[in-house]
Amino acid sequence: MLHTFLLIMSLFLLSSCKEDYHYPNYKIIKPTKKYEANRKNIQKILNSYLDKPYVWAEEGPHAFDCSGLTYNIYGSMGIEIPRVAREQAKMGKRIAYKDLHYGDLVFFGSRSKRSKRINHVGMYLENHYFAHASSKNRKVIISRFEENGKYVKRIKVCRRYLSKDAQRYYQHSEQPLDKMSTTSTFFTTPWQKGMPLPIKAVP
Repeated sequence: MLHTFLLIMSLFLLSSCKEDYHYPNYKIIKPTKKYEANRKNIQKILNSYLDKPYVWAEEGPHAFDCSGLTYNIYGSMGIEIPRVAREQAKMGKRIAYKDLHYGDLVFFGSRSKRSKRINHVGMYLENHYFAHASSKNRKVIISRFEENGKYVKRIKVCRRYLSKDAQRYYQHSEQPLDKMSTTSTFFTTPWQKGMPLPIKAVP
């Protein structure tokens, strides 16, 4: 009886430590592995996220920013990549735009060729289409490079984390990565459906 009481009290205390949602929520919620790593599952996960709202600093499952979307998709397959775009761009196998394959990531910055700053990421699909959480459109969408020339001019680097045959992970890093601490929904609340959307896409 005492054991049960202590268990209930400890669960109550732990649950009371959970933080309510506030914007922006910079705590990184690590996705649970639910799928095997292959391109069929990338497509399955992505299809379930299309049209979900853009919310800065969110990594799902109900809302995303650009790097939160890619972090979640790969993390849901057990492939751990950094949370933010500039760090994601340091990892994986560098590839040319012409060699892009389904699931590869494309990183964007300013149109200036001198600038190396990364400020956006999308996931390449096929036939020059890519998926991304768009701050302009305020949701997860699919865009086509040919329909929006500004994206091609802003490409800084392309990366591959999963080999074409899905038998190898490219998880080496060309540069030191910033340390990243993660949490779970047990300790913090992500943006939920029904919550108001922020007035500004980016704070």
